[in-house]
Amino acid sequence: MAGGITDTGELYSPYVGLVYMFNLIVGTGALTMPKAFATAGWLVSLVLLMFLGFMSYMTTTFVVEAMAAANAQLRWKRMEKRKEDDEDEDSSSGVSDSDVLLQDGYERAETRPILSVQRRGSPNIFEITERVEMGQMASMFFNKVGVNLFYFCIIIYLYGDLAIYAAAVPVSLMQVTCIATGNHSCSVGDSTKYNDTDKCWGPIRRIDAYRLYLAAFTLLLGPFTFFNVQKTKYLQIMTSLMRWIAFILMIILALIRISRGQAEGHPSMAQLSGIRNLFGVCVYSFMCQHSLPSLITPISKKKHVNKLVLLDYILILAFYSLLSFTAIYCFRNDTLMDMYTLNFTNCEIINIAFIRYFLGLFPVFTISTNFPIIAVTLRNNWKTLFHREGGTYPWVVDRIVFPAITLIPPVLVAFCTHDLESLVGITGAYAGNGIQYLIPAFLAYCSRKDTQLVFGSGTVNKHLSPFRHTFWIVFVLIWGFSCFVFVTANIVLSESKL
Repeated sequence: MAGGITDTGELYSPYVGLVYMFNLIVGTGALTMPKAFATAGWLVSLVLLMFLGFMSYMTTTFVVEAMAAANAQLRWKRMEKRKEDDEDEDSSSGVSDSDVLLQDGYERAETRPILSVQRRGSPNIFEITERVEMGQMASMFFNKVGVNLFYFCIIIYLYGDLAIYAAAVPVSLMQVTCIATGNHSCSVGDSTKYNDTDKCWGPIRRIDAYRLYLAAFTLLLGPFTFFNVQKTKYLQIMTSLMRWIAFILMIILALIRISRGQAEGHPSMAQLSGIRNLFGVCVYSFMCQHSLPSLITPISKKKHVNKLVLLDYILILAFYSLLSFTAIYCFRNDTLMDMYTLNFTNCEIINIAFIRYFLGLFPVFTISTNFPIIAVTLRNNWKTLFHREGGTYPWVVDRIVFPAITLIPPVLVAFCTHDLESLVGITGAYAGNGIQYLIPAFLAYCSRKDTQLVFGSGTVNKHLSPFRHTFWIVFVLIWGFSCFVFVTANIVLSESKL
C-alpha cells in the first residue's frame, strides 16, 4: 500500500480470487452492522446497503481499469527503453516522429499519439501482470498535490482502522471477563445494561478493566510496529476459517431462536437519525479498493474479472442482509451490542460454554493478527509520504519516530472512547469515502486521459469498466463530496442538540 511495484506472487484461479475477495471484505465491519441496521430501520438500511454495494462495485471496476492502464504504461516504458538501447548499439537506426517520451510521473512530452503500439507491440498490452499498488498508480496518474492527498486519505483511514482494532479487542475481553466473574453470569445479551462505572472485579470498574486490557494489548502487539511482519498463508487460512465458523454460527443460532418463537426484535422501518452511522458502517464493510492490486493481479485468467467481482458483491450483499435481518428480529434494539458477537455470550441463546466464549472472544483472535499488519502498512505509508529521491532517514527517525506516530494516536483514541459503532461510522464516512469513491473515480478519469495521450484515442483498454461513460465518474464524485457534506452537517446538528 505504500506504493511501488512488487512481485505478483503465486497465481490462482478466478474462483480462488473470488473467495479471497469475499474474505477481505467481510471483516470487522460486519460485526457492527446489525446494531447500525437496528438504529436506522430495516427498510432504510436495506436500500442504503444495496445502493452502497452498487457504488462500491462500480469503483472497484474503476480501480481494475486503472491497474490495466498502469500495466500498459509500464510495459510501454520498457519497450521504449529497449528501443533506445538498441538504437545506442546501432547508430544507423533513427527515432521516428511518432515516438512519445515519458519524462516522469507528472510530465509527458508528446509529438504524436502512438496508434501503432497495438499493431507492432504485444496484443495484451493492457493485461494485468504486474502488481501496481494504489500509491504507485497515484504517482503515475496524479500530480504532486493529488499524490499527497491520496496518502493523507490512506493514512487517516488506517489510523481509524487501528483505533477500531485497538478498541474492539479490549471491549470484547471486558464484556466476557467482567460478566464471567460478576454476579450476572451469562447475561450480556439480556435486558441488563451496564455502565462504564459499574463494578467488574471487586473495586475495579468496567472502564478500568477496559483500559487495563487496552494497555496489555498495546504492550503485546505494539512492538510489532517497530519491526517488519507479514501475513503468512497459514495465518490467513486460520483467521478465514474462524471468521466463517463464527458468522455461520451466529446466523444459525439467531434463526433457531426465531423459529422457536423466542424472537424479541421489533425493528422500525426507518429512523433517519441512524443513517449517519449506518452509512459509515456500510462503506467500511464494503472496503476492498485499497487491496485490489494484491487480489486481482495473481488471478490467472482475468477475461471475466468484472463479472466475478459482481458475483462476489451479490454474495456479500446477501450475506450482510441475512446476518443483519436475523439479528434485528432475534434481539431487541436496545440489547444489540456494538460488537454483535457479544450478544451470543448469553446462556439463554446458547448453553454451550465453549461456543459462548468462542464467539465472545472471536474479535480478539482475528483482530490481534491483523493489527500488526495494518500498523506496519501505516508506518510504511508515512515513510513513503516524506521520502525524497535518493534520501535516507536517520536511524532514530526510521526506527523510533515513524513507529511511534503510527502507534500512539490510535491507542489514545481507543483510550478516550470504545464506542465502536461511532468509530466505524466516522472512519467509513470520511476516510473510507475518499478511498472507496473519490480516489477510484479520479484514477479512472486520469488513467483514461493518460491512455489517450500515450496510445491514441483509438486504443481500447481491455479491462475498461462497464461504467465507461464520463457520467458515472461525475456521479461518483458528486456522491462522494455530497456524503462529506451530509455526514458533517449531521454531526454538527447532532452536537448542537446536545
